[in-house]
Amino acid sequence: MSHSSEQPLERVTIPALQQWKGEGRRVVMTTAYDAVTARIADPIVDIILVGDSVGNVCLGFENTLPVSVAMMNHHLEAVARTRPHALLVADMPFLSFHVGFEDTIRNAGGFLQRGADAVKLEGGAKRVEMVRALVDCEIPVMGHLGLTPQSVNVMGGFKVQGRTTDTALRLLDDAHRLQEAGCFALVLEGIPAELAARATEFLTIPTIGIGAGPDCSGQVLVFHDVLGLTEGHRPKFVRAYTNGFQLLQETLSRWAADIRKGAFPGAEECYRLPDQLRHAIAKWVPSNSEEGKKCK
Repeated sequence: MSHSSEQPLERVTIPALQQWKGEGRRVVMTTAYDAVTARIADPIVDIILVGDSVGNVCLGFENTLPVSVAMMNHHLEAVARTRPHALLVADMPFLSFHVGFEDTIRNAGGFLQRGADAVKLEGGAKRVEMVRALVDCEIPVMGHLGLTPQSVNVMGGFKVQGRTTDTALRLLDDAHRLQEAGCFALVLEGIPAELAARATEFLTIPTIGIGAGPDCSGQVLVFHDVLGLTEGHRPKFVRAYTNGFQLLQETLSRWAADIRKGAFPGAEECYRLPDQLRHAIAKWVPSNSEEGKKCK
């Protein structure tokens, strides 16, 4: 039996993230919604988020609100089967943590039973008691402040948050309260860079920025955005590192062209019969044909 000389990657843990915060090591986080994207991302990133962004990225919804716990379970299970080394976090979708402590704990616990290492939920002061309840049940929680996509209707769209004195100070207070409630990290989305820098400075837990400037403890972008797989308008904070949509379309077009001109499949992509069986096949005729009846 042969053995690979490569050592398996060491699992990323919540205590490791806390240590990295103190060391100034930046955290890399992206999304994955299936086994293929998880396998691509896992050797590279520190945290994989099975995000409710699956709704607008993969399922054709305009926003994340229609995403259900059942949908999240389906995608989480696909990612978890790859056994990633990255910390695996599952988003709590809309209405999964707004309906009472018992249901919230059951929904979050179900994610852990399906392979998640932690859950992420959106909101500030109003979610503190839910965070405490989850942490008391040994369910690690990542918070999410700023532009929280599940609040799109209240915010009047996907708009930058924390641009007034009141909202900026409220965000800083919410960040402190979530840390005190037991969150092990915070996503800061769509807020001014200076505000994110101040939050990162006074918090002892890592901050993960998305549209929050360069001074957070780490950064997160949607997998499909980094690879340029999405069409249309991209938020200001997205940097696509390749035009994956065009690249894949061009590749698929070459395959389609080969089919249409008879160049695919080629000899190297075909299976062959043994010589003796080829001769038998060459002599075959349908048994109910006139020629077949004569052979009987």
